[in-house]
Amino acid sequence: MISAGDFRNGVTIELEGNVYQIIEFQHVKPGKGAAFVRTKLKNIISGGVVEKTFRPTEKCPTAHIDRKDMQYLYADGELFTFMDMESYEQISVNKDEVGDALKFVKENEMCKVCSYKGNVFAIEPPLFVELAITDTEPGFKGDTATGATKPATVETGAQVAVPLFVEQGDVIKIDTRTGEYLSRV
Repeated sequence: MISAGDFRNGVTIELEGNVYQIIEFQHVKPGKGAAFVRTKLKNIISGGVVEKTFRPTEKCPTAHIDRKDMQYLYADGELFTFMDMESYEQISVNKDEVGDALKFVKENEMCKVCSYKGNVFAIEPPLFVELAITDTEPGFKGDTATGATKPATVETGAQVAVPLFVEQGDVIKIDTRTGEYLSRV
């Protein structure tokens, strides 16, 4: 149990049958009346954000989220298969839980699988990946007055905006959180 006076960003709590992560919190002490804690909570399963106020003495049970490193093996239709590298146990995760998380992840790369009470609700890809460009148009001379970009397709099939000097076959580094080009490798 954690009291509302001890809330911090990133703490996960159980509330009204759901699991929430605290995004923001603020201790408010008005001139008249009792103090309270104003919070912004994100439902970690549905992704919805709600605002709620608590008395500082209210207590909520903490929710323990398991983040386990697993290897992404392959996709088979609607299912994505991951393997625990310690026990070699394999799990399959539905396409709905994965979403766009594996857009920049190749097979056999490590990911974090997030679960609550044994139910997988999210996949966290590595922060940075290195992928080869499979298709892009050539850049033209004179187009470089500003930081011009062109679309490129990487080996996982995702689209990325890259500078004009990047060519087909180059290996680039991508930030998976934003989908932005970082550098050539």
